[in-house]
Amino acid sequence: MQQIKKILTSYSVDPTDKYVSREFQDYGLRLATELSDLPRKALYIKLAKETPRLILEEALSFVKDANARNKAALFMWKLKEVKSKAVKS
Repeated sequence: MQQIKKILTSYSVDPTDKYVSREFQDYGLRLATELSDLPRKALYIKLAKETPRLILEEALSFVKDANARNKAALFMWKLKEVKSKAVKS
């Protein structure tokens, strides 16, 4: 287990994103960056705001494990699948 001080010092926000003031905005930007889909960063910010983090993390881990050419499309497909599975439960 790590100390909070170490976690907070290792966490950094990109200074070029000066309009990011909320955590979900930062998470959405990190999602867009990880999926190599920066032109649609507003979509990922909206998803980070409205979708439970557990669902987003599950879809993202699926994409990380896959070797896909279009990571964004695979993420959206898996997100839809995980959401529908969560609704049925």
